[in-house]
Formats: sequence, C-alpha cells, structure tokens
Amino acid sequence: MNKEVLEKAFEPQEVEKRWYRYWEENGLFKPDMSSDKEPFCIVIPPPNVTGTLHMGHALNNTLQDILCRYKRMKGYNVLWQPGTDHAGIATQNVVEKDLAAKGTTRHEIGRERFIELVWEWRKKYGGLIINQLKRLGCSCDWSRERFTMDEGLSRAVLEVFVRLYEEGLIYRGDYIINWCPRCHTALADLEVEHEEMDSHLYYIKYPFE
Repeated sequence: MNKEVLEKAFEPQEVEKRWYRYWEENGLFKPDMSSDKEPFCIVIPPPNVTGTLHMGHALNNTLQDILCRYKRMKGYNVLWQPGTDHAGIATQNVVEKDLAAKGTTRHEIGRERFIELVWEWRKKYGGLIINQLKRLGCSCDWSRERFTMDEGLSRAVLEVFVRLYEEGLIYRGDYIINWCPRCHTALADLEVEHEEMDSHLYYIKYPFE
C-alpha cells in the first residue's frame, strides 16, 4: 500500500500554483459555447497599465471572483472577461517620469521613440498585472484576454463615436474644462490632482452668447 508522505511545512504558494494550473489545463474557467444554461458574464473593470496592482484591485477582483464562482456552482454558464486598460494620459505620465529619472524627456527622444517606449511599458506591466491576477486565483477565461487598444476594440469605439456624432449626441461647444498646460489636453475630473495653497482669489468673467 502506497503511503504519501506529508510535507513537514505547508507551502501555500506551491499548492496554489498546482491547483491553478489544474484549473486552467482543464478549462474550468471557460464558458461552454454550446450550453443552454443561463449565461452570466462579468467584464473585468480593466486595470490601468500604469504599474502594479494594489490592495484595492485585490479586493475588487476578489468580489468579482466570488460572484463568478458562486454562479458556476449554481449552474450558470459563466464568463469572466479579463483585460487591461491603456489609460492614455496616466500611462504617458508614468513613462515621462521614468524618462525624467534617466535625465531625458519625450521631446528630446522624439515622438516615434516615445511611442515605442509606451508600448514597451504596456507589454511589461500588462503582463505583470495579468500574472498578479492569476496569483490572486482569479477565475477569468484567459483565452479571451483583451487590451483596450486592440484593433477590434478600437474599431468598435470609432464606429460608435461616429454614429453618436451623426445622431447629434456628441458635439462641440464652449465649456469650462480642466486643462493641462503641460500635456495640452483636457482632463477628466478624476484626473485632476487638487492641492490647497495660499494664493490670490481672482474673479473672472466669461462671456457667454
């Protein structure tokens, strides 16, 4: 009779790797496209490729994973769609900070080289983020992994933008916006970093038609 000897110390990292590999090899995270079971789908809020994941990501993705695993146990045909977000302005900023630490700027290296560096950054940190999600045990269908700048997704965004413009739902007007004088672009409210300081208070009158 074979007796399996237990390890003296429990090594969770090795156990987690072994089981995760088993789950992936057996396709346990993939939905059955021929199934008539009720579908359940979550599109992961794609993490920005500006760096590594933090505890907020760990909490958020744990909650999503709980929902997906619960629905699988309840008999649903589950898809958890993974991906990462290019986060244009934020990614540009971290790459520029990296260049500054090396004593240069995007203007000095030129547009083409800067774009190359941004894509290199995306490849490095996009892959790192996916590995972090796997280490968390996220039960995503990794065969469907997407990036927000993938050709198909970019084409879909462009098509919808044009359609909304033609329907008059996207238009240009005169508004007070957040403007970055360094990047020469508009910023969303969430991208603005507020800082209190002692200064003068100016009243500015804007002409409106």
